[in-house]
Amino acid sequence: MTSFSLECDACGERIEVSPRASVCSTCAKPLLVRYALDGVDGPTLIESWSRRPCDAGLWRFREILPIAPDETPVSLGEGATPLLALDDIDGLQGLRAFVKDEGRNPTGSFKDRGLSAAVTRAVLDGASSFVIPSAGNAGVSLAAYASRAAKRARVYLPADTPEMVVRRTRAAGGEVRSVDGLITDCGAKAREYASRTEALDLSTLREPYRIEGKKTMMLEIVQALGWRAPDAIVYPTGGGTGLIGSWKALGELAAMGVATAATRCYAVQADGCAPIVRAFDEGARAAEPWIGAQTRAYGLRVPSALGDALILKALRESGGGALAVSDEESEASAVELGKAGISASIEGGATLAAAVRLREEGELVDGETVILFNTAHALVY
Repeated sequence: MTSFSLECDACGERIEVSPRASVCSTCAKPLLVRYALDGVDGPTLIESWSRRPCDAGLWRFREILPIAPDETPVSLGEGATPLLALDDIDGLQGLRAFVKDEGRNPTGSFKDRGLSAAVTRAVLDGASSFVIPSAGNAGVSLAAYASRAAKRARVYLPADTPEMVVRRTRAAGGEVRSVDGLITDCGAKAREYASRTEALDLSTLREPYRIEGKKTMMLEIVQALGWRAPDAIVYPTGGGTGLIGSWKALGELAAMGVATAATRCYAVQADGCAPIVRAFDEGARAAEPWIGAQTRAYGLRVPSALGDALILKALRESGGGALAVSDEESEASAVELGKAGISASIEGGATLAAAVRLREEGELVDGETVILFNTAHALVY
């Protein structure tokens, strides 16, 4: 493992690594893991990664993950998901378009990457139980990984969460609590529970390690492209951890002299809950909470993201952007992906709808390599 520290991206404060590291004590913003990359021989490291079998999953990148050489991760075989070409999709002709199909993960979504990393580091540091607020997929994932580690997990879900999600969470060993309200209300309940118990709060960006698991999506993409970064990515953005992680991974690769090509990041949200789009369009550095959030894409129903400033920073630094699509567009596009053999969630469909619009507007041009993220399998609905 490359040695690491924790740093607040907002105020620059360095935080001591500890088992219960949460947000910055000075400004209450998210902490990011920073690795000592000076002197790392990037080309030699990627040769090592390339020789490792795919069944090692995301942990084949362990040199820039928060795990020591003699430590064993809590794993269910997450990662190593396929990058699938979209050859005949209307509206994307002329592009080299691909879908990163995260529905192939153990519990059916990209959440497995982040929860594997977070639960691994927490268990190795002595955690005995966990709590998380969830719109759906994160709760199922935490329940599975906590059970794999023989630990307890409580999951707070909005009362209108689809029953299938509730049943899957319980089937994976999770203790479910229903909350009248949105994921932000569930977050308040989770923090209250954590404050009076030993449970570790694994809310999005309230601990620093879920993002480390999520960034491996980009590491796999770059590897699949022959260690070249894509020209653009289109990411369904609720809490935004995967988008932030992707931008972080590209920065780390560049620091090691690998995959230095520029990648534009585009965030897509539902038009019934689009705080990042509004903030981007207004030139704001932070996103105001979205009042009355409504969308059938429950992974996008996040009215207030703790990582809003990090998301907006990635969009602007990369030269990308943000746009909102309707649920109807997302659902129709998920069906189009299904016709290409890709079982996509509504959130995955949103990326196709957004990419077609970006193509029409000239944001995506002939010959560019563009990655769409299908963050979950259709069966999660």
